Amino acid sequence: MEKELSLQEGNKMGTMPVNKLLISMSLPMIISMLVQALYNVVDSIFVAQLSEEALTAVGLAVPMQNLMIAAATGMGVGINALLSRSLGEKDLEKANDSATQGLFLVFICYLIFLAVGLFATRAFVGMQTDLEGIIDYGSTYLRICCIFSFGIFGQLTFERLLQSTGKTFYTMITQMTGAVINIILDPILIFGYLGFPKMGVTGAATATVVGQIVAAVMAIYFHMTKNTDIKINFKGFRPKRRIIKNLLYVGIPSILMQAIGSVMNFGINKILMTFTPTATAVFSIYFRLQGFVFMPIFGLNNGMVPIVAYNYGARNKERLTKTIKLSMIYAMAIMLIGFLLIQIFPEFFLNLFSASDNMMSIGVPALRTISLCFIFAGYGIIVSTVFQALGKGVQSLIISICRQLVVLLPAAYLLSKTGELSYVWFAFPIAEIASLILSTVFLLTTYKKIIKEI
Repeated sequence: MEKELSLQEGNKMGTMPVNKLLISMSLPMIISMLVQALYNVVDSIFVAQLSEEALTAVGLAVPMQNLMIAAATGMGVGINALLSRSLGEKDLEKANDSATQGLFLVFICYLIFLAVGLFATRAFVGMQTDLEGIIDYGSTYLRICCIFSFGIFGQLTFERLLQSTGKTFYTMITQMTGAVINIILDPILIFGYLGFPKMGVTGAATATVVGQIVAAVMAIYFHMTKNTDIKINFKGFRPKRRIIKNLLYVGIPSILMQAIGSVMNFGINKILMTFTPTATAVFSIYFRLQGFVFMPIFGLNNGMVPIVAYNYGARNKERLTKTIKLSMIYAMAIMLIGFLLIQIFPEFFLNLFSASDNMMSIGVPALRTISLCFIFAGYGIIVSTVFQALGKGVQSLIISICRQLVVLLPAAYLLSKTGELSYVWFAFPIAEIASLILSTVFLLTTYKKIIKEI
């Protein structure tokens, strides 16, 4: 009876109507991630008011920040997928072990970024530019984000534990609270309001990590008080090779897939800096703006993963395939809306960041060209997430490598050799089309070998 009650929340993923279940699990995450995207934009808007140099510096810190988030999210995906599958198989002991062993791996990841924050931030920013002012701003901002990254690691990990049992409402609260704290603290710490000293980019970084730490504390509290399905116990803890191997099998491809994005971002920054630092600032603005389009889809993914993983474990083919189809429809609709907004109102979005005439002349064609990839990206993101939920993260990794390293970076480099900055932006839609083709091939293969055989 106790086991049956502990699986009550999991049973929702096997019995509730799929569309209602997907919306109920995804909507809180979509709302919270939209707020996350908002605070990323607000952060850059305030930094842009300091100077274009400061905005460029924060943009050069983005690859390492993305790498940090990749590690936290990747481990979370591994924990989420294995834990949800274990619940679907009604194996509570394996589910608990997955959570405990996953937290151990997350702690190791934090120690790596702590070392980066203490010893390597200036060297990292200096690899992208030789302008001392930008290096000073960027290394200061990044050092704080890395040293205090236990906040983002704790937040994302415990949010995934809540998501794996369907308690996405609480993750919405944690994410929104952290984001709102960041938004409130940004102007106070950056410009020195309410008696605080004017801290500039240091204030922006401080606001970010404070919001993350508060969100982490809340996520841990909600897990301990609301997530009774999962028991974490480090008493007599020993690493379990089999479980760690399974977590890494799903998590590492996810980490690498997102880390490849950091490599791409780093490479694009270097290419753009050969034209002008303003181009790098524009690219940074684009990344902040695309969050409003991509973050809702990532929220959709977070709601989709435990449903797909649970029904895969429960061998329910109909619910699994319906979840995938509905997710694709919603993702492509969101992407279409984002594409139309950026195509119609690029000047409005750039003006939010105090764009100069020079930045406007570079930014308008850049935003319109890069956003062409939105037409194809929604489908690709959902397909990659399906592979992860089914424990086949290698396919997602291959797609990401081909899109960002095999196609995008070489295309951007070759287009830069024309001497026309406006041509470089076309590398993004070109890469997305290549990803679309490869994703479809892999999806058809996975359907025939795995889903069709259920």
